[in-house]
Amino acid sequence: MKKIKGSLLDEQTRCVHYHSEKDIIAIKFKCCGHYYPCYQCHQEHEDHPIKVWSKENYNEKAILCGVCQSELRIDDYLRGGYFCPNCGSLFNEGCKHHSSIYFEE
Repeated sequence: MKKIKGSLLDEQTRCVHYHSEKDIIAIKFKCCGHYYPCYQCHQEHEDHPIKVWSKENYNEKAILCGVCQSELRIDDYLRGGYFCPNCGSLFNEGCKHHSSIYFEE
């Protein structure tokens, strides 16, 4: 299992900020290379600003499914219909509302 940082509530990457049934991904932050469940966890545990993944880096594996521990490419995650292509678990579709914090649009 990948090391996930932040204020975790369970082994499926839910945190104190986002903990619904579908909040089961962690994002590898470009700025530090650490996996966090959300930007708030990153801000609470790091001392640097978030660096956004550019479109040129969308082939990087930077999304972790908290259920099966598969690493997904950013492009696959953003175009994947909010479910894990490996285990079929549903991801929180509400994440699209703050994706610009993580990914260049």
